[in-house]
Amino acid sequence: MPLLTVSGLNTYVKSVLDGDENLGNVMMSAEISDYKNHYQSGHRYMTLKDEDNSIKAVMFSKYASRLGFVPENGVQVIVRGSVSLYTKTGQYQFYIEDMRPVGAGELRTAFDMLKARLEKEGIFSPEHKKPLPEYPKRIGVITSDTGAAIKDISATLARRYPIGEIILCPVYVQGVNAAAALTAAVERIDNMKCADVIIIGRGGGTSEDLSAFNDERLIRAIYACETPIVSGVGHQTDTTLCDFVADAAAATPTAAAELVSPEESEMSDEIKYYYEKIITVFKRNIILQREKLDVLVKSRVMRYPQELISERRKRLEALIAHIKSSYKFFLSDKQKEFSALAAKLDTLSPLKVLARGYSVASKNDKIINSVYQVARGDIINIKFYDGSADCTVTERKSNNV
Repeated sequence: MPLLTVSGLNTYVKSVLDGDENLGNVMMSAEISDYKNHYQSGHRYMTLKDEDNSIKAVMFSKYASRLGFVPENGVQVIVRGSVSLYTKTGQYQFYIEDMRPVGAGELRTAFDMLKARLEKEGIFSPEHKKPLPEYPKRIGVITSDTGAAIKDISATLARRYPIGEIILCPVYVQGVNAAAALTAAVERIDNMKCADVIIIGRGGGTSEDLSAFNDERLIRAIYACETPIVSGVGHQTDTTLCDFVADAAAATPTAAAELVSPEESEMSDEIKYYYEKIITVFKRNIILQREKLDVLVKSRVMRYPQELISERRKRLEALIAHIKSSYKFFLSDKQKEFSALAAKLDTLSPLKVLARGYSVASKNDKIINSVYQVARGDIINIKFYDGSADCTVTERKSNNV
C-alpha cells in the first residue's frame, strides 16, 4: 500500500469526483442558507440544504453576473452545476453554474424580491420624483426604432404637440443585450442634456419580453437620472419596475406621449385667454393715461404757459438780487476784517521799531546780539529805518567791568 500525503489524497479524490460524468452536470433543488456575497471578487458562497442534509456551494463571478435575481437566505432554488473537492481544505462542495428561484414562478419571484429590496432602499420614493415640464422643447425617446412604440409616440406628438422635437435613441427592448442598451441610453441622454423629458418604453409582450425593464442596472440609472422620465411599457397587466422608479408612468407609449405633451387645442385656448387678458389690460391702461393727459391739458400751466414763465422769471430775478446783496455784504465785512488785521500787522512791523531810532547789526548776514560776536577790525552791517551802512569795528567795549 503506497504512503500518501494529504495533498495526494485530496488530489486523488478530486480527480475521482471530476471524472464521474454523473457529478459533472447536476440539477438539484435546495434551500439557500449562510449566503455571502464577496463584493470584491463577485463570487457567491452559501450552503444548500434540505430537511436533513446540507452541502457547501460556491458560484463564481462569471456565473453570478448572469443571475436574474438576488439570492437570499431561505429562498428555494433550482441549481445546476458540478460536484468536486476543494483540495486545500479537503471539503467536498457544489459548484453552481446556474441558479433560479422556484415557487410562484421564477421571474415573478425574482421580480418581487428585487422590488422589495429596492423599495426598502427608497428607490421608488415619491419624494424623489421630479415634475414633468409643461412645455418641453425636446422630447427624448428610448425605444426600438422599428417597433410600434415609436410610431405611436411620433403620431401622438405630431397630432397634439407638433412644435416638440423628438430625440430618438434607438435600442434593443428585449433580449440579452436589451437591459444594458436601455441603461446606456438613459445615461447618455441625461449626460448630454439634449432633452427636457424622456419617454422610455415599448409595446406589449410577455413577462419574459419585458424582463429588461425590470433590470436593476436600468432601475438605478433611471433613479440617478436628472432629466424627468416617463415609463410607457404597454399592453401588459403587470407593471414593470421601470414604472415604479420613473417620475411618471403611462399604460402605453401613446399615453406616455400624451402625458409629456399639452393638447394643441388647449394651448390655443390658453393663448387666446392670455391674448384677450393682455388686450384688456392695455385698453385699461390707455384709458387711465388718457385721463391723466386730459387733466394735464386742462391745468393752468398748459393753458397759460406764459404766466408760469413770467412768474418763474420774477422768482429768478429776485433770487439773483438776493445773491448779489449777500455777496456785497459778505465782501464788505471781509474788507473790514482785513483792514483791522493789516493795522495790527503794521504795528508789529520791525520797520516801525527802526523808525523810533533803533537799528539792527549783522555780520555775514547773521544778527549780532552780543558784543562778543565781533572783534576789532570786523566789518559789520548796520540796518536803519531808511537804509544801511557797513562799518569797521575799531574798539569793543563790554558792559562788564
